[in-house]
Amino acid sequence: MSDSCEVFCTDIENVSKVQNEIEVYNFGGVVEIFKALSDPTRFKIAYSLYKAGELCVCDVSVIIGSSVATASHHLRLLKTLGITKSRKEGKLIYYSLDDDHVNQLIKVAFEHYQEKSAK
Repeated sequence: MSDSCEVFCTDIENVSKVQNEIEVYNFGGVVEIFKALSDPTRFKIAYSLYKAGELCVCDVSVIIGSSVATASHHLRLLKTLGITKSRKEGKLIYYSLDDDHVNQLIKVAFEHYQEKSAK
């Protein structure tokens, strides 16, 4: 089975609708989120936060097997992109996923992977 059509034929109405929507939106921010999560270490961090709810930087460094500085660097990037948020408690900084949208994104991505790998 080929991965492309055998003849060239388009649904003009559907294509125009989608093209108009694509021109309106700036996908740069969305693409940056996926680029950040495409790094295995940062996805492990996001998944860990999804599972634990909240972790301090030291906990994250142990989970990903890195220095505190490296974990902090990854967490800072995720925070800049709106994937995580932080709060300070005394001398510790705790991170969690920013909101339920991010929780759902991590959950759905992992569930999709599990379903595909089970087949």
